[in-house]
Amino acid sequence: MLFKTHLVLGFLVLLVFLPFVNYDIIFGVVVLISTMLPDLDSMRSHIGNHWYLRPFQWATKHRGVLHSFSFCAIVSIVFAFIIPVLAFPFFVGYGIHLVADMFTSEGIRPFWPLKEEIEGKVLTGGRVEKGIFYGVILADILLLVRLFMSRT
Repeated sequence: MLFKTHLVLGFLVLLVFLPFVNYDIIFGVVVLISTMLPDLDSMRSHIGNHWYLRPFQWATKHRGVLHSFSFCAIVSIVFAFIIPVLAFPFFVGYGIHLVADMFTSEGIRPFWPLKEEIEGKVLTGGRVEKGIFYGVILADILLLVRLFMSRT
């Protein structure tokens, strides 16, 4: 999926969990940043198109280790021991990116290094993804309104 679709999906999940977390700003920032991180391994991605990431990208394959729940879980566990407040929002943001990419025709290997792939039919940047993007924006707006209405 495209960067913008991942971002609005991350924002949607952020809005769903926001009423249940104690650190609103930290939670929101970490969810949105971690939503983008799996695409660091791609030179063509919005976040990965920087020259200083090239050595890292040459060493990894796009939709390889970074696009796995194995990596997501390991990093989340490390955060749980070192900076616990980052563990859950990291897992949520990173995880929603992986779930979204499971629906694309490229798919992901969810439990890397295992070879099993999960893939769907959604073409990255295609009409279905555009529909998902606009549908999620509508859901984001509705949740924002609901969130602000409940706080007044």
